[in-house]
Amino acid sequence: MDYQKKYQEKLVSAEKAAELVKSGDWVDFAWTATTPKAFDKALAKRMPELTDIKFRGGILMHEPEIFKIDKPEEHFCWNSWHFGGLERKAAAKGLAYYAGFRYSEAPRYYYDSTDPLDVAVIMVSPMDAHGYFNFGPSCSHLRAVVETANKVVLEVNPSMPVCFGSADAYVHIDEVDYVIEGIDEPLDAFPPAGEATEVDKKVAELVVKELSDGCCLQLGIGGMPNAIGKMIAESDLKDLGVHTEMYVDAFVELSKRGKITGKHKTIDRGLQTYAFAAGTPSLYEFLDHNPECMTTNVGYVNDVRTIAQIDNFISINNAIDVDLFGQVSAESSGYTHISGAGGQLDFVLGAYLSKGGKSFMCISSTFMDKKEGKLKSRIVPTLTPGSVVTDTRANAMYIVTEHGIASMKGKTTWQRTEALIGVAHPDFRDELIAEAEKMRIWRRSNKR
Repeated sequence: MDYQKKYQEKLVSAEKAAELVKSGDWVDFAWTATTPKAFDKALAKRMPELTDIKFRGGILMHEPEIFKIDKPEEHFCWNSWHFGGLERKAAAKGLAYYAGFRYSEAPRYYYDSTDPLDVAVIMVSPMDAHGYFNFGPSCSHLRAVVETANKVVLEVNPSMPVCFGSADAYVHIDEVDYVIEGIDEPLDAFPPAGEATEVDKKVAELVVKELSDGCCLQLGIGGMPNAIGKMIAESDLKDLGVHTEMYVDAFVELSKRGKITGKHKTIDRGLQTYAFAAGTPSLYEFLDHNPECMTTNVGYVNDVRTIAQIDNFISINNAIDVDLFGQVSAESSGYTHISGAGGQLDFVLGAYLSKGGKSFMCISSTFMDKKEGKLKSRIVPTLTPGSVVTDTRANAMYIVTEHGIASMKGKTTWQRTEALIGVAHPDFRDELIAEAEKMRIWRRSNKR
């Protein structure tokens, strides 16, 4: 089969591909490091003549050109599977909206959706000799996107790392309507993580003590999970496994230090399994053509039935606030949307189903409210009105601050309250006790 001939037949300019988009369309942009650029630039030129375009994407790592047009909100809205800083700014302008999301279900959202997917645009690696393009570090839900889109446009980037994985990590030339070229540049990257704070180090120290040789790790996004990963790399732990939705730089360091072998994984033995990756250029370099790492669809990676098969599974994530009932908010502060649910609940549930599994929700006990200029507690009596509950009180397992670990599973309200106040900052404990008494969840016999 002459795949190069097919390639040339489908090769068009970015401007020609952008003509596919019509007013009223739903358009998917691949997320994180594979958000298209050449197509975006061409579409931005057309956008003033279009209306009511509904984009889907997530975790933007650069500001799209379409965001920069005059009065963009009059022409389109951005619907995000997961907010990053750029989406928060766009939301404040009335341009971006969050899509309620349990990450493991993402593929099914596409297959079952009543909203059409008119055009999907995905940045990929160059086609191989067999007619396949690789999704690079953004496998995630893209197989479902390709299979449900009316039109598929691939934007080839020769600098894209080829990330080995299952069949879901590839798209064939026969499945594609247009191919565009014209961009050859390194993927969007996050800056290297800053130095861990003293609070990060204390939380990491507490969590690492709970881990054992051969356990399998999932690390969430953010400074604290990365600090924990770094401390694991510096520990005596060995023969660790990886099964995570997001592959982060901490895993690269763990790998280079020989901590990861995956020899005790009960599925995907010896492989580091992930749904997508985003980080520094060193991370992309590590993943490129690396047979030790396997990317595959999030419907497999994050499914609690998959996670449950892995013994000694360890889930490490962070949050914004935790209330005295044990409810975890990791998405919003009041009505201000900050992040997203992602796969946090998937891994919290899956870890508890795993033999010997544990899930840790790691937070600093306080934060500085910049608007009010004062220190506030992240352990609160009740969540701020408008705050979204990411993990219900029935789901949380361990809540960790720099002051200790609070166990939630199977505990009554007064036991939870005592444990959570015990890991709150000392300056706020009396206030929390007073509120707990008003809420009738504090027993006279509780320790003070």
